[in-house]
Amino acid sequence: MTDRDAFVSWVETKLCEAERALHNGDPVPRRALWCRREPVSVLGAWRSAQGLSELEELFTSLAAGFSDCTSFEFEFLACDVMGDMAYTAGLEHTSASVDGQRRSYTLRVTQVYRREGGEWRVAHRHADTVSP
Repeated sequence: MTDRDAFVSWVETKLCEAERALHNGDPVPRRALWCRREPVSVLGAWRSAQGLSELEELFTSLAAGFSDCTSFEFEFLACDVMGDMAYTAGLEHTSASVDGQRRSYTLRVTQVYRREGGEWRVAHRHADTVSP
């Protein structure tokens, strides 16, 4: 298995599991997959954050609004691994309750990853909504 194949497998399992958990109201798995050192940032579809303390607040706030995730799928458009850095670009298709209202939506997402201590971690996320 190549380094890229192992990375794609990690995204399809660990990262997608963490996103499903967030959309069910649990921020802990997502938080566990983020870098533990600066710089880290989110340019979000609903809210942005910069730095570890702002990320903590963002993830907790987002999770509090989500529940009952019935579907989460990441559709790869592009990705690559270059040493201890990687990126993904794709579409996140989600069905969940947002602030008590059932919603299905797609986000266009680009993420940057760093390998820390031999483990992949998210360092940056940019997401925006896709118009129907």
